Amino acid sequence: MTGRFITFEGGEGCGKSTQIRLLADRLRAAGREVVLTREPGGTALAERIRTLVREETDDPPNARAETLLFLASRAQVVEAVIRPALAAGRWVLCDRFADSTFAYQGYGRGLDLAELKRLNAFATGSIVPDRTLLLDVAPETAAARMRAREQATHASADRMEKAGGDFHARLKRGFLELAAAEPERFAVIAADGDMDTVAEMVWNSIRHML
Repeated sequence: MTGRFITFEGGEGCGKSTQIRLLADRLRAAGREVVLTREPGGTALAERIRTLVREETDDPPNARAETLLFLASRAQVVEAVIRPALAAGRWVLCDRFADSTFAYQGYGRGLDLAELKRLNAFATGSIVPDRTLLLDVAPETAAARMRAREQATHASADRMEKAGGDFHARLKRGFLELAAAEPERFAVIAADGDMDTVAEMVWNSIRHML
């Protein structure tokens, strides 16, 4: 059985974590072996990097340092988790991947997109997802979801979530432009609706790959 690599992308509060779990359950019910991973993270080393890039400190990484930390995490998870799972015929569902770097550090931080793509190709050995699901939500929906999550978990927003409205507007535009440039890979999911409606749209966007 052929392994498949599916990534979930979108701004903060778009519902990726929920939808990736729902898709994993549905794929397993359809008889597929599924591996879930996330970015940054997915290995012990990569999870330590996740803490470095997301926490509020007195010495936050600058844009280039931030990029290199994300790429180091990605290089680790690709070789330790993603490639072996695909070689074994498993479906890999990843919460964020390279397109987040292009959106956050490219459109968001203003770094050169072509340079980011070259660096990402080095870090990943040029691996590209079979399908990327972009969960697109209105800013007010995302803000309401983040507030609800903070109240439910009693956790404050992280450094990325606190980046400001202009930053997140650039992210939204960036993700949509990336999707428009590669329509054969991306599926843009209008994710403002209820969980089950969005899950059905996610399923319909990948079911042809079964």
